[in-house]
Amino acid sequence: MTTTRQIIAKQVKEAREKKGWTQAEVAQKVGSITPNYLAMIERAEANASLEKLDKIGKVLGITFMI
Repeated sequence: MTTTRQIIAKQVKEAREKKGWTQAEVAQKVGSITPNYLAMIERAEANASLEKLDKIGKVLGITFMI
């Protein structure tokens, strides 16, 4: 069974790669996360807050579909 974290992880990584951005570029644009933390989100290893996911979504231009 796919978890919510895994669904979000896939959406974040796909959106970032579609834009051709590195994890460092996204982290810098978000402003409140590190590239390492973004990598953890993309691997479904981090429990990101809704606030952080909202910021990431806005930077990547996506709405999370769960």
